[in-house]
Amino acid sequence: MKNFIILVFVFLCNFIPCFALDNGKELPSQVGKVISVTYDENENVIQGQNSERQFVRIKLLNGLFKGDEVAVENILTGNPAYDIQIHKGNNVILHVEAKNGDIISSDDVSYYIADIKRDNVLWLLFGVFCLFLVLIGRKKGVFSLMAIIATLAYVFVLLVPMVLSGVSPVLSALITGVLSTATTIYLVGGLNSKSTSAIIGTVASLVLAAVMSAAVIYLGKLTGFAGEENLFLYTAHPELNFKGILAASMMLAALGALMDTAVSIASTINEIHETDDSLGVKALFTSGMNVGKDIIGTMSNTLILVYLGSSLPLILLSSNIDLQKFFNLNQVATEISSALIGSIAILACVPFTAIIAAILIKRAKKNVEFNFDK
Repeated sequence: MKNFIILVFVFLCNFIPCFALDNGKELPSQVGKVISVTYDENENVIQGQNSERQFVRIKLLNGLFKGDEVAVENILTGNPAYDIQIHKGNNVILHVEAKNGDIISSDDVSYYIADIKRDNVLWLLFGVFCLFLVLIGRKKGVFSLMAIIATLAYVFVLLVPMVLSGVSPVLSALITGVLSTATTIYLVGGLNSKSTSAIIGTVASLVLAAVMSAAVIYLGKLTGFAGEENLFLYTAHPELNFKGILAASMMLAALGALMDTAVSIASTINEIHETDDSLGVKALFTSGMNVGKDIIGTMSNTLILVYLGSSLPLILLSSNIDLQKFFNLNQVATEISSALIGSIAILACVPFTAIIAAILIKRAKKNVEFNFDK
């Protein structure tokens, strides 16, 4: 058992180098520390806005010229969405471009402030999450963490290259979703009929979400450009299928809730069967549906709240615009469609999983089942 866990962990860790694949840039970004900041007292006007210029002295903390100091200009336009407020002592991420062909010293490259360095906070938050996951979940928490690593690997190593290479985003998301679901549920729940039922129920609901997403995008004339990041992606890869990417994002957004629902239903039916193995398929199905009725209310509400929370600025905008016009905006229609498709998939997941779990668990042979945490 220990050897199996080690092999799985090593297998997952082998994905990590793939995150650092060459992205085509000639020079990687660098980290610097702000030593001093001075301001240009004369205000310039850029596109009708008052702007302020910062002259920033930065010490390079990594790269070929680690320890060198460079001077960088930072323009403040007064727009908080684009301004990067720099203060002495800040660590910043620098975009690097070569001035000429030969790079001998830091004077041969141009540095631009890309943003403030924030990944230390993110790593700290991730560490707290892992600590709580392991302390509370114990062995299940460890396997859950492994499942998270696997899911991230599937997305960055499988989904992203497939979409960028021209493979259908919906097909790519479906393959990624199936692999993520199987890995997560089997790692956490073990190799048994309960887990298999949850996986089949999740995948069936995911396929339904894919069909509904494609239909809604077609019928609703959604463009796939619901956010600023889509425009940036279009600039870099105009050849991509953005409607397909929108459908794939709808599928992946609902996947976690689908897995939760399917596992809850399958686990309930399994516990009922272990308590009273005389119950037939119909009785187990009915019990699963009764539990599912309680689950779907809170789970659908959870999904809706996730979308509402991420779209709060858009909701606040509705107070300044005609409601008919508001609900027909491409971005608003996209968010509403995503929330409803995910909720419908959750509703369908309950009967899908209940009937599959009732059949498989009733007919399961105990000698072929295996739990990783035993």
